[in-house]
Amino acid sequence: MSATSGRWRPAAATLGAALLLVSACAKSEDSDTAADSAGTSSAGAQVVQSAAPGAETCTLDQFGGSKIDLKTAKVGFSQSEKEANPFRIAETQSIKDEAAKLGITNLTTTNANSEFNKQISDVEQMIDAGVQLLVIAPLNSDGWDSVFAKASAKKIPIITIDRQINATPCKDYLTFIGSDFEKQGQRAADEMAKALDNKGEVAILLGAPGNNVTTLRTKGFKEEIAKVAPDIKITFEQTGNFARKDGQNVTEQLLQSNPNINGIYGENDEMALGAEVALKGAGKQPGDVKIVSVDGTKGAVQGIVDGWFSAVIESNPRFGPLAFDTATKFFNGEPIPSNIIIQDRQYDESNAKSDLNSAY
Repeated sequence: MSATSGRWRPAAATLGAALLLVSACAKSEDSDTAADSAGTSSAGAQVVQSAAPGAETCTLDQFGGSKIDLKTAKVGFSQSEKEANPFRIAETQSIKDEAAKLGITNLTTTNANSEFNKQISDVEQMIDAGVQLLVIAPLNSDGWDSVFAKASAKKIPIITIDRQINATPCKDYLTFIGSDFEKQGQRAADEMAKALDNKGEVAILLGAPGNNVTTLRTKGFKEEIAKVAPDIKITFEQTGNFARKDGQNVTEQLLQSNPNINGIYGENDEMALGAEVALKGAGKQPGDVKIVSVDGTKGAVQGIVDGWFSAVIESNPRFGPLAFDTATKFFNGEPIPSNIIIQDRQYDESNAKSDLNSAY
């Protein structure tokens, strides 16, 4: 992705062959300027290298663990949300597929079904059962102290994906792998400003409270709108909990109080697709209200083709290859940065139809 175009540009190498790790100090601007050096998988995931100095890293010696062979190790994966959401379906399948590809025969997967206490219990039970590596897609960013205590006592490294945990890397967990969520919000704001010709009223369908994805996607969007399109006013904000039905219900309420809203920013595709249903129910036509969202699901990209969505910023869920490659490097003694940031693509009317099959 060039700094001027804001568009994703594929590289020729595969993700596994061209893995480049981002330092904990990486800025979103680094992602723009470094994209040409990134590796991609056939699914489109990218990892972008940053030259930021003073990177915080962790090695096996520093962590205090023991070298293991992943093929024979007990590995646990904890999914946070119901797999009715295409993001979660693709994420879990990516973990399973890569484990099978690598010959990892002892993989345990759990699903918390959006219940945080259940996720904590799931992970603690896997620790008690003797897992030697944990990959966690956390529901919330806080509340993991009991897990850290159990995992640290047994020197079990934890890789978190797609949402960050508020804790100390190389002590409580090994690394976070995911997108630059604030940058996603900024890119969504740029697309909304373009769709509205820099003026109008916009509503935000907020993600679930209690995690850094919601916080950063909101921050990035608001600050960028204020910067690039001060005549766009954000007149409505309400959580849709990253769920389609909630997104529909909130949008129905929105349209009752403000039937002339110009744009809707959905902090994930599921809420935005719910908003589309509400708009149709209110008699709106495609394009009457501009929708911009984050994720990259087939349903939302099809929404661009059908005229309901203006743009979709990808948040790639296919973490399997990168998570296990990172674990392999760690157990081989290589330094692992505390943050590994992937570079996401985006969809608009110029590529939605041709690239629909790249969505998940």
